[in-house]
Amino acid sequence: MIALIVILVIVVLLVLWGVGAYNTFIKLRTRVENAWAQIEVQLQRRHDLIPNLVSTVKGYAEHEKSTFDAVVKARQVAVDAKGIAEQAAAENMLSQTLRSLFAVAEAYPDLKANQNFLDLQRQLQDTEDKLSYSRQSYNDVVMKFNTALQVFPSNIIAGMFHFGQKDMYDAAPEADAAPQVQF
Repeated sequence: MIALIVILVIVVLLVLWGVGAYNTFIKLRTRVENAWAQIEVQLQRRHDLIPNLVSTVKGYAEHEKSTFDAVVKARQVAVDAKGIAEQAAAENMLSQTLRSLFAVAEAYPDLKANQNFLDLQRQLQDTEDKLSYSRQSYNDVVMKFNTALQVFPSNIIAGMFHFGQKDMYDAAPEADAAPQVQF
């Protein structure tokens, strides 16, 4: 009788532990999804600012068409990107084309003093800062999730319910820095 009670208690404890581990994975997966959504919010803001910035610069430097076309094309590639790796690569390309746009702006003193340009540049800088924070937050949550998948004994529950690793947001080292313009 005592042996049956001990076995029953052990089974109940194992079931409770399994439920707790499963719920932990669900919570972490939800946090990963939320962190990615925060990145997407900042990317959308960035994508929305770029046409206004291009239009402002275009008014001053009409003959720089190839630079404007490259920024617009890179923005569209970034908007259409699917998945974390493709999104990171597209955003890296967009960051590089934005640097070219700001380099064009350097050649036009009137543009550098234009209030609309300065405001758009400040908004883009703020968005880049928020985006950098969101990427870091996302990677922190992914690291916790992926670690929980690998440590014993929670890896047993992860395997039973087919929880898979999440991709980190890997940006190129030069892409982490927001486009800078020296006046």
